[in-house]
Amino acid sequence: MDARRGRGGGVWEGLYRVLMRRNSVYVTFIVAGAFVGERIVDYGVHKLWDYNNAGKKYEDIPVLGQRQSE
Repeated sequence: MDARRGRGGGVWEGLYRVLMRRNSVYVTFIVAGAFVGERIVDYGVHKLWDYNNAGKKYEDIPVLGQRQSE
């Protein structure tokens, strides 16, 4: 009997047992991971864009959008 095929199995064997053994769990994990990853990338790019364009955006210019007093 091989010692590696025992109860432990390592990290990859554990991930296989939890995530990839059933197709429905695997697909759910992939879809949820894609959604979470997209949100993280979107947040990071938005913050980077705001940092690089500070003072150049429409809402940063105080006179725009205000009416002249008569």
